[in-house]
Amino acid sequence: MNGPRGRMVGPLRAALHSPELADRWSKLGEYLRYKTSLSPVQSELAILVTARHWSSDTEWAIHADIARVVGLDSGIIEAIRRCITPPFTDPDQALIYEYARQLLQTGHVSGEIYNLLHKRFEDVWLVELTALIGYYSMVAMTLNAHSIPRPHNSRESLLPIGGEPSRLPEISPDAIGALFAGNSLSRVADVQPAE
Repeated sequence: MNGPRGRMVGPLRAALHSPELADRWSKLGEYLRYKTSLSPVQSELAILVTARHWSSDTEWAIHADIARVVGLDSGIIEAIRRCITPPFTDPDQALIYEYARQLLQTGHVSGEIYNLLHKRFEDVWLVELTALIGYYSMVAMTLNAHSIPRPHNSRESLLPIGGEPSRLPEISPDAIGALFAGNSLSRVADVQPAE
């Protein structure tokens, strides 16, 4: 309550059953949310990919609203929600999406995607991005396992939810290269939205 959030939200409601865990969890979350070298748009994009992967309605509801406020394009937010190819124009955003998507779906990241990001950002940025994805996976699992409801003031929803993790479409290194060359990323028309 005394931290930057100013209120008791999300997984901390469950973590309070273990006060020492809740205290450490809160400090880690505060660092990853507010103090990393990622921009707010970069952080929220990675969080949304994580929320979508785990079909975490509560995590989605909280962070889709925040993503809009910090300036992430609403078309990108909606595409991630529907599990269709996002209409990226920023190659760094496409790289963050693909890095998070691969890490979440396979537990690994291709050398090509890793190297492209490593050329763009410092080591600390890449380590913090990876930690952010891992942390918000823990958050999503906690929210899902304990059925913590989404905020009453949010109209955002992933519904229907449940079942297997969502499968977001791949963005190839060639498509990301086209973004660096100034070409737009065309949407893939035949990708079906998530159920």
